[in-house]
Amino acid sequence: MVKILVADKLSDEGVKILQNAGFSVDCKYKLPPEELKKIIGQYQGIAIRSTTKLTKDIIGAADNLKIIGRAGVGLDNVDVEAATKKGVIVMNAPGGNTISTCEHALALMLAVARNVPFAHASLKNNEWERNKFKGIELYSKVLGVVGLGRIGKEVAKRALSFGMEVLTYDPFISEEVAQMLGIKLASLEEILKAADFITVHTPLTAETKDLISDKEFSMMKPKAFVVNCARGGIINEDALYRALKEKKIAGAALDVFSEEPPKGSKLLELDNIVLTPHLGASTEEAQVNVAIEIAHCMKDALLGKAIRNAVNYVQMDPETYKIIEPYFQLAEKMGKFISQLAKGGVKEIRLFYLGEISSYKVDVLGAAFVKGFLANQLEEDLNYINALEVAKARGVKVEQIKIREEEEYVNSIRVKIITDKEERLLEGTLFANREARFVKMDDVYIEIAPSEHMMVINNQDKPGVVGFVGTSLGSHKINIAGMSLGRKAPQGIAVTIFNLDNPLTEAVKKEISSNPNIVSLTPVKL
Repeated sequence: MVKILVADKLSDEGVKILQNAGFSVDCKYKLPPEELKKIIGQYQGIAIRSTTKLTKDIIGAADNLKIIGRAGVGLDNVDVEAATKKGVIVMNAPGGNTISTCEHALALMLAVARNVPFAHASLKNNEWERNKFKGIELYSKVLGVVGLGRIGKEVAKRALSFGMEVLTYDPFISEEVAQMLGIKLASLEEILKAADFITVHTPLTAETKDLISDKEFSMMKPKAFVVNCARGGIINEDALYRALKEKKIAGAALDVFSEEPPKGSKLLELDNIVLTPHLGASTEEAQVNVAIEIAHCMKDALLGKAIRNAVNYVQMDPETYKIIEPYFQLAEKMGKFISQLAKGGVKEIRLFYLGEISSYKVDVLGAAFVKGFLANQLEEDLNYINALEVAKARGVKVEQIKIREEEEYVNSIRVKIITDKEERLLEGTLFANREARFVKMDDVYIEIAPSEHMMVINNQDKPGVVGFVGTSLGSHKINIAGMSLGRKAPQGIAVTIFNLDNPLTEAVKKEISSNPNIVSLTPVKL
């Protein structure tokens, strides 16, 4: 009999689904790590929430484990890499808290617009000050939605029912999708200048950290309000404090913080901000929904019916996967790399598989590329299973083309990205030792191994430029691990790509960019 361990408290509805499927279910909560390590080998499945931590050590002891089910979105408490190497499928429940978080964002928007918590506190203090708490209506106001994922879409739909005009900033949403929803695409700058309310619904990534800071607040209307129910750190809290303190904007509402709980935060001192302790998913319905969702996913997978919401699963036989795996990793890294260079909203992705690799099932490689490409902009629940569907839902056309003939390399993956502003090309291959290399970018041949920290520079092809960059990096104690130079023609625009041991700082970026021969500088993190 299949045995499942429920290690964190799940709603009864979720537990019953597993029991009714014929599984033996043990509910043992708050197990110390050493005790969990001792017993986990008995189970084929484990269901958790956010409390239990499945480390590499614990997963290593899980000799019979097939499924890890996380009743929620985040997987910070699961070593997904260790699970993948162990052959354990990791699933989450991304859809269960969508409505809960959406409604909380709207609740905060209404609360700050109508001064609800402040008026409540005043009345509880035996005061009656109606004129002091005059608010504004949502009707006919402009709402800017930054990030149109699952939650952002639901917020936009409900805002339309309030009679609001909705603008959205999302580089991965097409004009056609926006029109279907009855909203308008806009740049971030356009939203900052036009919106009466701004709500953010993006993941926290290197690109979205401090997405709204001093510069962005300076563009907003003095009567604007900002709301964050996504992740702390997307709105710079020091800059928000200054904007509220100096009345550059009218108010704000936060459910999430850079540090939780936000002890000592200056925001707690202000009287034009509404704060809640990360309640976005804290409804009875959401807790039940995530339990039911993950229970069904685990049940279907363990019964061999279907695999859904898996973040690390590729369906192919082990021998084929052994051949495909290095290309799988190459494709995802290519996606992450080019996504940080391409400008504008993506409309089309064309993937070309050249040589012997074209004889294999390449859909999984396309999914890996798209996952890497979209990962920095979309929800945390993006995975290899749903990546192509997510792209399709956002109006991004993904075309995969097999070319049996070899060109410069025995096998390679070439991708062309078409946005509303430009076209970009990147080609990658594996060398004899099966190590990944990027070998062509746009119309320039290069040769560089992908690494965690990289820097791409377009510069005038003149003597001394590379030396200047190296000296600048060295003076800031940033070590160069590798470098590739390429150019289309002498004395034109050259491309220089660096592997770095450390991430770039703002100071060094500013220093290098100050050289008149540097056309552009883009830090890349893989």
